[in-house]
Amino acid sequence: MLVKEINYKETSFFSSLFCDYIDNKSELKELYNLYPSIKNFKKQIEKKKVNYNDNNRKKLYDVIKRQYKEVSCSKEFNSTLELIKKKNTFTITTGHQLNLFTGPVYFLYKIITTINLCNDLNKNYPDYNFIPIYWMATEDHDFDEINHFNFKGKRIQWDSNQKGVVGEFKTTGLKKILKEIKEHFPANNYSKELINLFEDSYIKFDSLSDATRNFVHVLFKKYNLIIIDANHKDLKSCFKEFIKNEIKDNLIKKSSLSTISKLEKSDYKIQAHSRDVNLFYIEKNKRNRIVKTGNYFKIEGSDKKLTEKNLTDLVDKNPEKFSPNVLFRTMYQEILLPNLCYIGGPAEISYWLQLKNVFDTAKITFPILLSRNSLLLISSKQVRKLKKLDLEVDEMFLDINELSVKKTKEFSEINIDFSELKNNLKNQFDDLITIASKTDISFIGAVKAQEKKQLDGINNLEKKLLSAQKKKFSEKISRIVELRNELFPKNSLQERNTNFSEFYCEYGNKIIDLLHNNIKPLNNRFLVIEIG
Repeated sequence: MLVKEINYKETSFFSSLFCDYIDNKSELKELYNLYPSIKNFKKQIEKKKVNYNDNNRKKLYDVIKRQYKEVSCSKEFNSTLELIKKKNTFTITTGHQLNLFTGPVYFLYKIITTINLCNDLNKNYPDYNFIPIYWMATEDHDFDEINHFNFKGKRIQWDSNQKGVVGEFKTTGLKKILKEIKEHFPANNYSKELINLFEDSYIKFDSLSDATRNFVHVLFKKYNLIIIDANHKDLKSCFKEFIKNEIKDNLIKKSSLSTISKLEKSDYKIQAHSRDVNLFYIEKNKRNRIVKTGNYFKIEGSDKKLTEKNLTDLVDKNPEKFSPNVLFRTMYQEILLPNLCYIGGPAEISYWLQLKNVFDTAKITFPILLSRNSLLLISSKQVRKLKKLDLEVDEMFLDINELSVKKTKEFSEINIDFSELKNNLKNQFDDLITIASKTDISFIGAVKAQEKKQLDGINNLEKKLLSAQKKKFSEKISRIVELRNELFPKNSLQERNTNFSEFYCEYGNKIIDLLHNNIKPLNNRFLVIEIG
């Protein structure tokens, strides 16, 4: 049940660039083509129709079909997959790393935002088909980012000495994680479901890519989500010319410089910086950056010099060995898929906004950018606590110290807010300074010194009274702080820390249904939802 909708800016947890995009600020309009709305999707369809190579559809279908060979799929799913070959089929895509057990709970919000947007579009544009896509970031090599998840404050971590792209990591060693999960999960049927799914995915499948595909497929099996591992020779062959152009012309860096300069002048944070070559080279157990040095290229970790022709010949022969970085991946996705919209988190939206000019230069249709829904899940018990402590849910987004001071002042029977008194005092001293300037200007320093002395005295008195009142209401304030820490673990958003298993172990698949029923893709507000 929806408890509250909050403006993203009012939560204080999101960047100014992201908030300004969400608020559709006119200053950012040159950084994208179309703002997300049902009406604008019709325009996006027309743009993509004339600027997509439909020959890619058959390759997509064949590769995905093979990738699902060992996954148990329904007839409905197979029918959905068949639609990819049709020219009136378009995709809505989200992407994510291969986090163990899906990582932070916002992974679910990404997927369900994508599914629900497809549902909305299918209703509004029945002449077309819209398929939700999860693009697995199988080529990432930062294992430390994905090798763990949190369960009720406990970090459950997979330690491995494997190197290279994480999608190819062998799931050897995950039996230890299975044992740890069994120790920490509560003894109930919902926990058993998850444990069985973990075993059927992470233990039975050999690679992390295959394990993740099966896990996510089963979790969302009734929504016909299609999962893609784009680290495949046949798929990268569709992107060969763009890889060669990046090597020859440094397209991304050159075409994004002006945008980055404008963002920096507006004091926006640059989310991802481009390089001279935005590519890695994949070899067995390695994913190393390609670096340009003068007229030659090197693969990090090797002293061998390569000419431009050496590299481009390698692209023609083995395109699968070339791996786009986070910025270049965006182009790969939009060339490969008949995609209309990318759904991402705040950081992703920020780096996509750096790239419109790159897409224009490369003559690739820039997708509609939509923020995934952000949520705070709050139990019925926690809702009752809020009421008992005279708290509004909005107040929980305040910093802990700010929240403690605010509630202490509200609970206090005496007025310990001396703001009005300090303003009156300041006005009186302003009058004294005016008088002093008309009589003897040397008096001004003495007046200001006296003003500071009296304001310092009032501030000290205010602090002492506040401290005394905090002690008086310490038990109640302590319960407020405890509740806030429950809802904002590590003083951050719940969605960035907590794993979905905490909710699934208590509510089972109902948690997926609850999210499906409450997530509204085009509602650009932070949602607080009561569960249980």
